[in-house]
Amino acid sequence: MVTQNKRRPSRIRPMKTKFFHPFLFCFSKTLFILPTTFCLLPLGALAAPNILLIVSEDNGQELGCYGEPYIQTPVLDKLASEGVLFKNAYVAQAGCSQSRASFLTGLYPHQNGQIGLATWKFRMYDENTSNIVKSLKKAYYRTGIIGKLHVNPESAFPFDFKAIPSANFARKDQGQYAKEAKRFMSAGDEPFFLSVNYPDAHRPFTTQVDGLPKKPLTGKDVKPLAYFGIDNAELRQQTADYYNCMSRLDTLIGHLLEALEETGKSENTVIAYIGDHGADLLRGKRTSYEGGTRVPLIMKWPNAWETGLVSTELVSLIDLAPTFLEAAGAEPIPNLPGLSLIPLLKGESPDWRRYLFTEYHIHSAHNYYPQRTVQDDRHKLIRNLMPGKVNPGYAFTNNRFFEGLMDTINAAKEPIRSAYLKMERPVEFELYDLQKDPYEYDNLASNPKHAKTLARLQKRLRTWRENTNDPMLNPQNVIRLKQEVDACFVEGQPDKTKLTLTYPEYFFE
Repeated sequence: MVTQNKRRPSRIRPMKTKFFHPFLFCFSKTLFILPTTFCLLPLGALAAPNILLIVSEDNGQELGCYGEPYIQTPVLDKLASEGVLFKNAYVAQAGCSQSRASFLTGLYPHQNGQIGLATWKFRMYDENTSNIVKSLKKAYYRTGIIGKLHVNPESAFPFDFKAIPSANFARKDQGQYAKEAKRFMSAGDEPFFLSVNYPDAHRPFTTQVDGLPKKPLTGKDVKPLAYFGIDNAELRQQTADYYNCMSRLDTLIGHLLEALEETGKSENTVIAYIGDHGADLLRGKRTSYEGGTRVPLIMKWPNAWETGLVSTELVSLIDLAPTFLEAAGAEPIPNLPGLSLIPLLKGESPDWRRYLFTEYHIHSAHNYYPQRTVQDDRHKLIRNLMPGKVNPGYAFTNNRFFEGLMDTINAAKEPIRSAYLKMERPVEFELYDLQKDPYEYDNLASNPKHAKTLARLQKRLRTWRENTNDPMLNPQNVIRLKQEVDACFVEGQPDKTKLTLTYPEYFFE
């Protein structure tokens, strides 16, 4: 357990779902509220809450409810007004498989083993790893997934129901997501856990699909995302199409929530909306910067949790596992590093974490460059585990844009220009003041005025790595994994068929 995480014991005592009597007396359906009526119901008519987990691809907090000025997201804005919006929510690692494995298991990637993409053969160490799906099934939940899982091995997550298993980046038949969800949600009276995974806003940034959005934005309507720090016509157009993906996503989530309403189960359903990591744009996905790790998190449980609340506490998506299990009255998974969010969702003021941690290892074989990060409510420290070496992720991301991007970067003002150029060959430590420098341009690590802050965060990061048994504390593991990745390159390009990964066997030797 991470020693920095401190909390008061929760005063909530969720109802258990393991009943063995044919009939039971129960409170009205407003759990955790003093009862006003009693009812006599058969087994299964009242259960722990349903859980609907909505996951979008490759987007940060670019929503109206987070203050994004150029985008219209009325569905998610309304959800936030009816629930709790977390301003400082972070993924464990800014990659699809890595993030998903972490919020499903409640473990950091270096703990569960999914340190890179499942499509590039990276995998969890052990298919017997505890996770939300297994735990909720033991608590008599029906479990389902719509859209991709993207974690290896899939057998570790024994969903009862599966639909649309592909990534669906072509955005085909997106109306089926809500239809399949309604079919699953209506299939029984037992409480359900359903994860719905949409393809937006993953690349390609498709402007319009099946008439959505109704009025697409163009590059003339927007400015580039603020954390780019640079501007040109091509960046504006890519930002506009990214926003178009987000608007389409918002409409489709609206269809899903309508389907939930039609089942009659919305009043006792926990809804959680998250992005799996930041946008596939500059200084976003595949980095440890705010644009990659900071994501939307909105949660709602009618009549049980606060409405219209904005939380500024540091939260991680690894907190979802203990939160869902506590809400369900399920047996907790022991020794998870995350915290249950329920005290925050109820508007309480518990002793909360002072430090939050993220990490990076690799995405595909193109971009191996391990990092570890710690931040408090103001400062953020990134430690690059291969300092002075070229970070291949820099060129990999820039090459996804256009030939003139480097001209725009070179013409940028300081410290923005230097911040970009230093990304190619980072120093060991990067220290940022997120209050004064929210987009992480000015590295303070070598500034003697910030020596105490640097030392404090270095110590916290080291303690966390030790407490969570980080295999990359051993520098030989950093080198050995790099050698395995490098061995799959043919004429400068990685060949997936030639990639052989044995890190689950030697990381903890």
